[in-house]
Amino acid sequence: MKNYSTINEKIQKLRAGEISLKSNVEEFLLKISQNQKLNAFNFVFEEEALKNAEIVQEKIKNGNFGKAAGVVVAIKDVLSLKDHPLTCSSNILKNFEAIYTATAVQKLIDEDAIIIGKTNCDEFAMGSSNENSAFGNVLNPVDNQRVPGGSSGGSAVAVAAELCDVSLGTDTGGSIRQPAAFCGIYGLKPTYGRVSRFGLTAFASSFDSIGPFTNNVEDAASILEIISGYDKNDSTSSKTAVPAYSEVLKLKPGSLKIGIAEEYFGQGLSPEIKEQIFLIIEKLKLAGFEIKEIHLPHSEYTIAAYYILTTAEASSNLARYDGARYGYRSKTFSSLSEMYTNSRTEGFGKEVKRRIMLGTYVLSSGYYDAYYRKAQKVRRLIKNDFDEVFKTVDLILTPTSPTTAFKLGEKSDNPLEMYLSDIYTTSANLAGIPGINIPIAKDSAGLPIGMQLMANLFEEEKLLQLSYFIQNELIRKS
Repeated sequence: MKNYSTINEKIQKLRAGEISLKSNVEEFLLKISQNQKLNAFNFVFEEEALKNAEIVQEKIKNGNFGKAAGVVVAIKDVLSLKDHPLTCSSNILKNFEAIYTATAVQKLIDEDAIIIGKTNCDEFAMGSSNENSAFGNVLNPVDNQRVPGGSSGGSAVAVAAELCDVSLGTDTGGSIRQPAAFCGIYGLKPTYGRVSRFGLTAFASSFDSIGPFTNNVEDAASILEIISGYDKNDSTSSKTAVPAYSEVLKLKPGSLKIGIAEEYFGQGLSPEIKEQIFLIIEKLKLAGFEIKEIHLPHSEYTIAAYYILTTAEASSNLARYDGARYGYRSKTFSSLSEMYTNSRTEGFGKEVKRRIMLGTYVLSSGYYDAYYRKAQKVRRLIKNDFDEVFKTVDLILTPTSPTTAFKLGEKSDNPLEMYLSDIYTTSANLAGIPGINIPIAKDSAGLPIGMQLMANLFEEEKLLQLSYFIQNELIRKS
């Protein structure tokens, strides 16, 4: 269907009249319809997308168009788009419509991107498999019997199945990188504060990041460049200057030092994933990169610290969904407290309830010091580990996930095993650093294998430069 390989190439072809934008959008809409079984979308904005295609086509014709002109984007259903549904894949927000647009989404619209729909996800972005959605499971396009990863499963599938050009997801503990690994695409989690969180429905406010899913590194750089930057509506957004990622991308990475942490290659890692990653490491050595063994000694505590702190923040953030002001309200209650209880019991799903209860417990009197305060101290130790390591290396190379995509229902009855799916990704969120998934190979079952790169704060250009080198020199030429 697509006769272009990157969004920049698409823009050039639109300018040259080689592509009809309306026909391009119609093809995406047809493909979405043909792939409904994947359940990637909660809502598709068919009429609006076609109308906007005509408007953007005219802008291109007149030479007055933005950096994302004609790029077809799907956004995760935790991001606000004014006058459109915002459900977070939860029954508690079943009929809620957003009253404003998220900054990251607005920046894309301002650059003439076309929003084609909102994607399915784990309820309130809580999950590693996209099996916790009020809209049902999302299926992996590579193997429909397997999960796409989570929580941004729908956004990953929309890109992997070519139902759009690019998509936006959110990453609280790996929710962009892990589904990207499972679906065989690129998924970038920026530095905390690089992209405004205004308009993102909060799960864990000190962890949440918005980032792109793409089929190549060039598109990841282009989208990140557009959505990054300070926003007065988000006090945690950074004023750090945004590099021209798409321009620095093709500069040869040169003398980058790459760290390999033994803590990420131990028990529980699939031998096939380990083998494929070490093949890449050997190729990097041959290409002249310095590979250095490093240690991140507090890595074993990341899952425990992550789930204590994020559930605590979720418990606070989700207190607003009480049936009183907006969202779902139970029809059966005889008092105010009963209305709160029944609305939340009926509106929230099993995993969200589990995390609210865990978070309320660790914040409760008598347990705050034993759990929450201690987890915050561990978070600082994990951050210190990264600070020390980045004094000697530029990037850290690890697996993205311990396994390839697992079967639907395989881990549903074992929350701890499900949580361990994020063992290699949560540390970046605890430390606030950027990370990217690179699809490097397939396992013996034909399932995608992902590899992760992490960089120091606000050094996304290093991630992108090495990813671009790996994509073009090590993977496409192999």
